[in-house]
Amino acid sequence: MSTAVSPVVVGGAPLTPAQVLAVARSGASVTLSEDSLKALRCGRERVEALAAAPDPAYGVSTGFGALATRHIAPGSRASLQRSLVRSHAAGAGPEVEREVVRALMLLRLRTLATGSTGVRPATAETLAALLNARITPVVHEYGSLGCSGDLAPLSHVALALMGEGRVRDASGGCVPAAEAMRAAGIAPVELGAKEGLALINGTDGMLGMLVLACQDLERLLRTADVTAAMSVEALLGTDRVFAEELQRLRPHPGQAASAANLRALLADSPIVASHRGPDCNRVQDAYSLRCAPQVAGAARDTLAHALTVAGRELDSVIDNPVVLDDGRVESNGNFHGAPVAYVLDFLAIAAADVASIAERRTDRMLDVARSHGLPAFLADDPGVDSGHMIAQYTQAAIVSELKRLAVPAAVDSIPSSAMQEDHVSMGWAAGRKLRRAVDGLTSVLAVELLTAARALDLRAPLEPGPATGAVVRALREHVPGPGPDRHLAPEIAAAAALVADGTVLAAAESVVPLL
Repeated sequence: MSTAVSPVVVGGAPLTPAQVLAVARSGASVTLSEDSLKALRCGRERVEALAAAPDPAYGVSTGFGALATRHIAPGSRASLQRSLVRSHAAGAGPEVEREVVRALMLLRLRTLATGSTGVRPATAETLAALLNARITPVVHEYGSLGCSGDLAPLSHVALALMGEGRVRDASGGCVPAAEAMRAAGIAPVELGAKEGLALINGTDGMLGMLVLACQDLERLLRTADVTAAMSVEALLGTDRVFAEELQRLRPHPGQAASAANLRALLADSPIVASHRGPDCNRVQDAYSLRCAPQVAGAARDTLAHALTVAGRELDSVIDNPVVLDDGRVESNGNFHGAPVAYVLDFLAIAAADVASIAERRTDRMLDVARSHGLPAFLADDPGVDSGHMIAQYTQAAIVSELKRLAVPAAVDSIPSSAMQEDHVSMGWAAGRKLRRAVDGLTSVLAVELLTAARALDLRAPLEPGPATGAVVRALREHVPGPGPDRHLAPEIAAAAALVADGTVLAAAESVVPLL
């Protein structure tokens, strides 16, 4: 991770998605603002006053969840917080990606910095120190039901703050937390009243995955316009259906943007111009070509809604109980992950549909009965060579998986905590499957890119438009053009990397700006 990224100041103003991405993906350091340190001190004073009072206060001098009626004696409260974290650090399954854990840590720090959780400044500063030392607690795939926070994932982070459990150090090695903290000069935290609960009761994991996925999908949906334009050219399709006056009849913002991109990408295309005259007997293109902006546009509008929800969540305080400005500590239900879970599911649906229409375009280019003059499967010698036949199989298999991943997680609920937590969001699960959906969409677009580029080469001496031609040339720096059968898996991987790192978009935008 880069060390050249500007530090992110936490506190005083809501975090932006760009700041979350800077910390999660680019290794930016964090610092607590003076306002946040003041808020932390004030919030802690209120918690300590309640801890000293004779009346029980939930989360301060009581047990948790179904055990909330148990009053905890002052001498046992520190032990209570340690026990809470240790028992809740019960995750299982594969290790979660470092970028997700860093996003989770930053977002938990953001809520702590409001002072509304009642933790000590030193506790928040220690969490910031772990981020800055690039110490990343080992968090597991399973353990969050998306209600009462991402409990197990956040508990593994809290466990590391205590100097327990395992972490990834700055070099990526898996070591005991105490060892990594000692090497970085960070002292473990001795948790005080309410601090264990405040560290684990948030929707930070699912929100982090939402912010990360939104960045990925913004790039992928624009890339989908590029590969669609290449397929339109390769299949001798028309650009007339993308005309602005037609798009205005259905004024969805995403559709308008996608259609504008298609018009720009197909502008001055010799291939499109070659069949625009009176001799053309094509009445209309298949839906996968003609309706590309309607599908990609609906996905864009879904993404815009998801970003709105993410922005609200980045301005939210998620904890239970919370410390109010008047000194009260009140229980609440703001930890429920439904708002985030829904949009995570919506985005998985959109990703599956964009992939599905891309796969249909790919299949048309390989079918000699529908490709308008291209060789079967784009093979060099059909029968001897199979061309891109099995690349489309791979694409179809991924699309089928994406359809399964599009089944909403948020409609499920498994009651827990002796029926105290009787309706949960499953938002963490929605985030995990969306990450797989993003990877799948990347590969599907990569196969369409490979296939459309090969088809465009086979249309010679006709040439693609300036923008799509630039994309073909960028691809050819990594993947050779048509010829006898080759090992295709490395070419799919290379194309996927070009989609994921923005090379495809950059090539197109070197000619025309895209929305």
